[in-house]
Amino acid sequence: MKISKAQAGENRDRIVSAASTLFREQGFDGVSVGDLTKAAGFTHGGFYNHFKSKDVLAAEALGAAFATMAGHRERARDLPEMLAHYLSPAARKAPGRSCPAAALGGDVGRQSDDLKMVFAAGVEQMIASVEERLPPGPGRRERALGVVTRMVGALMLARAVPDGALADELLNTNLSLAISDVT
Repeated sequence: MKISKAQAGENRDRIVSAASTLFREQGFDGVSVGDLTKAAGFTHGGFYNHFKSKDVLAAEALGAAFATMAGHRERARDLPEMLAHYLSPAARKAPGRSCPAAALGGDVGRQSDDLKMVFAAGVEQMIASVEERLPPGPGRRERALGVVTRMVGALMLARAVPDGALADELLNTNLSLAISDVT
């Protein structure tokens, strides 16, 4: 049965959305094409009607994840609010719905240069969004780099340890330090 171009586009978007979540939850190598299509509600067979390869989908899904996070950053009232959302227990417990840099930072280093370029563009967007909210002055980009590095590193480490005091301390301490860096 033939489907319309609009329906094909919607199907493709569902696969990208599912992939964006699954890759952040399980890593690029932890998810098969079958897992991706099943999560989107389709069979494995139609995957290649939409994507040349899993790597092509991974790049698109990563870009979509960074775009979603950019929208969250834009909606934050100010930088402290953005930091509080980023370095929260809710973000820690939801890698599939939060920052792809924290979820995939260790994983993307073992991927193709094309995927690394998408990742780098997303990190640059993060840096720019922090930099835009900092007061003008010398060293603004360096401060933004430091804040983004603190954000991503703290969230990655908080996810890498069991729930408890250390995870909370990593988030809370780095939130306080990041806010003092930007105010």
